[in-house]
Amino acid sequence: MKFLHAADIHLDSPMAGLQARGDLPPDLLRHCTRRAFASLVDLAIAEDVAFVLIAGDLYDGDWKDFSTGLFVAEQMKRLGCPCFLLRGNHDARSVITKDLALPANVHEFSTRTCQTRELGELGIAIHGHSFPNRAVPEDLSANYPEPRRGWLNIGLLHTSANDPGEHETYAPCDPGLLRLKGYDYWALGHIHQRQVLSEHPWIVFPGNIQGRHIRETGAKGCSLVTVEEGRITAVEHRAVDNLRWALLEVEAAEDDTLARRIADSVAQALAEAEDRPVLARLVLTGEAAPGLATDAERLAAECRSAAIEAGGTLFIEAVRLRTRPRRSLEAGALDPLRAAFTAGLADPARAAALLAEMAALRAKVPAPARDALDLPQDAEALARLGEEAWALAAAAIEAEQPA
Repeated sequence: MKFLHAADIHLDSPMAGLQARGDLPPDLLRHCTRRAFASLVDLAIAEDVAFVLIAGDLYDGDWKDFSTGLFVAEQMKRLGCPCFLLRGNHDARSVITKDLALPANVHEFSTRTCQTRELGELGIAIHGHSFPNRAVPEDLSANYPEPRRGWLNIGLLHTSANDPGEHETYAPCDPGLLRLKGYDYWALGHIHQRQVLSEHPWIVFPGNIQGRHIRETGAKGCSLVTVEEGRITAVEHRAVDNLRWALLEVEAAEDDTLARRIADSVAQALAEAEDRPVLARLVLTGEAAPGLATDAERLAAECRSAAIEAGGTLFIEAVRLRTRPRRSLEAGALDPLRAAFTAGLADPARAAALLAEMAALRAKVPAPARDALDLPQDAEALARLGEEAWALAAAAIEAEQPA
């Protein structure tokens, strides 16, 4: 017997900042999350799973119209087998104002208390608690019931666990305490990067099913779980995304071989994408010739040309420089200016003030677009931004020097 564990579908989430790009085919982005969800259903049917678990954030937020709910109803009818879902911070009961009756095979967990759903013929008990509101500061897992003796017990939980990373903290819990609960499998959601926190018992974040911005690179999908004689014997990641994000880091030195290095990086990204189209960010490092900072359009075209040559589809989301200029000034001539340029970031108080300003700016951006923002959220990211800013400033100064 098999079941699928997915989370963070974020249906109809916009690809923030990309929809207006004239160089990207409209079909590349249109209904991207819907296509990934349909692929998830395809996988469930192909593997003949007994049921599907969705650990929160099926929706990205309130529906713009009823087409989102109708799409889910259509896919659930096609699925056929039972689907158990709970609400997370993006689709909490207080967030979604529109409503449609769920198909008969879909079972949503209560927002008021932890519920247990039984699959008696399979000897499986599924325990879950939906988010009533977007902000849930308490540990919901503390109120999950004791395991059913002689049954295979699954805890369905939307949580930041004890390390949210770049994600916000919601329903935090201690994985060590989850292990002690006595369940056989904890099906978690909220963290978009696949993580296996434990194998005895299994505690799994499957990640989201479709990357939506450059911080969500690599294969995205769900976990296919195999159960034999009442025991979990395998947990496999299966990709269902239809668009892959990639970061291309290329050494900028030696202009005559830059195109070759770009081509090699593009070819590797296409190979890892498994025949999917790729949206990539090109990051140039090392020593760069003056003027390279203003040549982003040519660099993006080099990537597209390399993709065509390799027989794949790749588009550039952005070009970033983490380079230092080639010396046309006397060695050390820019050092005092650089020291002044970076002095503010070296001061913890000033850095904290800058981060607070950026956090305030981030809060003003509509929620669906916040995840795609490239604003630093900690001192390390702020330092990286400072290095990029200095590289651009130094390159501009070097470019003005006589040959």
